[in-house]
Amino acid sequence: MGLLEILGYASALVIGVSLGLIGGGGSILAVPVLAYLFSVNEKVATAYSLFIVGASALVGGIKQHLKGYVDWRTAIVFGLPAIVGVTVVRSYVVPALPDVLFNLGEFEFTRRMGMFGLFAVLMIPAAFSMLKERKEKKQKGDGTVKYNYPLILIEGLAVGGITGMIGAGGGFLIIPALVILANVEMKVAVGTSLIIIAFKSLMGFFLGDALTMDIDWLFLSVFTGISFVGIFIGSYLSNFIDGNKLKKGFGYFIFVMAIFIFYMEFFIEQ
Repeated sequence: MGLLEILGYASALVIGVSLGLIGGGGSILAVPVLAYLFSVNEKVATAYSLFIVGASALVGGIKQHLKGYVDWRTAIVFGLPAIVGVTVVRSYVVPALPDVLFNLGEFEFTRRMGMFGLFAVLMIPAAFSMLKERKEKKQKGDGTVKYNYPLILIEGLAVGGITGMIGAGGGFLIIPALVILANVEMKVAVGTSLIIIAFKSLMGFFLGDALTMDIDWLFLSVFTGISFVGIFIGSYLSNFIDGNKLKKGFGYFIFVMAIFIFYMEFFIEQ
């Protein structure tokens, strides 16, 4: 096992610890870890990330359910169009993308640049969502959850499509949507978003990638298993460490990672 692989598996542990300690964000590192430390291509990196993100979110979602912070009806209403979006993208769009998307003179804009470039761009609002303190939003009216179905459908399809393209959960898009479009309390929105992320990511992986590419199940199981160990370590450490204080630092780290990915893809010869 080489040094990069050792760092990769260590990063899997860090991903889990961050999820257990601060409740999110860590899984967004799965794609760069897979791409740069294990040298897998963009299709495989985003596919494996879907499984890792989905499995990790499921663990977190179950924990939130036990605390009473998951609205299952809302998860289904938001989750179904998201599952459709991610499955369509992973099954039909990503396999159909050519190696070179277009040319500008001698410059070739490749599929890898497009997928990882979009990933880097979306890491920036994800980082800002961690830097921003979440404020409890009181429900309007009598507190009843009400759905804006047309916007929910559009939001679900869009978030699912983005998830399918970049392999990340998109919690920074889902949580505000739950609060605004369904009048859900913030704590419940956070817990419900984990369930939505889990199901759309796992369904996208199993209905899309698992049917269209060869999966290294041993590697994926080991990587995900190490992440799970990290989740439990992080959950234990959360009894002694204030995760909210670490969240801002992690937000800055994600911002730096976004710049790093952009630099690697557009300025370094792959």
